[in-house]
Amino acid sequence: MKKKVIFMIINMNVGGTEKALLNMIAEMPKADYDITILMLEKYGGFLESIPSEVNVEYLQEYPTFKEELNQPPKKKALKLIKRGRFIKGILFSTIVLLSKLTKNKSIFFNYLLKNVPELTNEYDVAIAYAGPMDFISYFVAMKINAKKKIQWIHFDITKVGFDNRFAAKLYKQFDKIFVVSKEGKNKFINLFPQFENKVESFPNKVSREIVLKMADEGPGFEGNFNGVRILTVGRLSKEKGQDLAIRALAKLKKAGFNVRWYCIGEGSARAEYQELIKEYEVDNDFILLGAKPNPYPYMKQCDIYVQPSRHEGYCITLAEAKCFNKPIVSTNFTGAREQIVNGKTGVIVNIGETDVYNAIKKMLDNKLLCQRYSESISKEHFEKIVSHY
Repeated sequence: MKKKVIFMIINMNVGGTEKALLNMIAEMPKADYDITILMLEKYGGFLESIPSEVNVEYLQEYPTFKEELNQPPKKKALKLIKRGRFIKGILFSTIVLLSKLTKNKSIFFNYLLKNVPELTNEYDVAIAYAGPMDFISYFVAMKINAKKKIQWIHFDITKVGFDNRFAAKLYKQFDKIFVVSKEGKNKFINLFPQFENKVESFPNKVSREIVLKMADEGPGFEGNFNGVRILTVGRLSKEKGQDLAIRALAKLKKAGFNVRWYCIGEGSARAEYQELIKEYEVDNDFILLGAKPNPYPYMKQCDIYVQPSRHEGYCITLAEAKCFNKPIVSTNFTGAREQIVNGKTGVIVNIGETDVYNAIKKMLDNKLLCQRYSESISKEHFEKIVSHY
């Protein structure tokens, strides 16, 4: 009999967490698993990438409390009062205040979910995959009937907004906690030593075969630029560090290098980065390509791949770039040293535009160095294939 497994996420936006989920599902034998993805909302560039055999469900009640969950409480309360819904506005404010005074988010989440029944199906395994997100973890813990429950941690919990007190209570409801890197796991245990026996590292999966195949299914870069193409893939946000890339590119252009830097991804920082691009006068050489469900043609065609993130859990785009044996520069975020051997298969630098600039400059000045990094990564792939068999 097939095992019934349900993954809960926010949506299928084009991002690392969603891509990691698709990669995991691809490796789960169809004959053994009946898979369901439960989303808060029907949204995202990866919706069409979900395999046809996977059951897709949405939390139908989510639109009724989406604003209350995501908007600043004061703003939402004022909006309710302006609409003439005084009692609901006062009740909402009271619930939020009580939740904060008691330092117990359960009060707030119970209020949001008061009209949401438990899921009718019973599952063998229920997974709070969009972790750490308190609401999804709470929903899996309280509203899904499953024999086993798993919490997935995709980020460095020391760098993102994380409610330690609430997590300490909530994670007691889970049988297993997976963290996507060994370093991330150690940080988690330092914060929550009481969960040491139930936490394990589980790196995000990347299928090199699928990545290489998809690299031949798109056009990639346009235009006749004959310089060095640098690529970064990631959501446009402060933690992904594209602002460091813009400043590093300005230094490279000032030093006289014929380079162009491309960024794949979309996000809340786009307007800020567009202003920064103008400020540093790199309008023609720092290209925001937007979100691309298939970034692999660009990875295949670029000359250098750079990951300038301030923090990650396990950087799946870095793992994907390695599939193409590209010279790589990465900042020293959590999990980077589990993917790159510094000075052998790439370069790991401190988080700062000058360090990123110096690493790229060194590669541009020494083509043999780039070749050596590429050869080392290709050997790493070969060694992994041999050990697998």
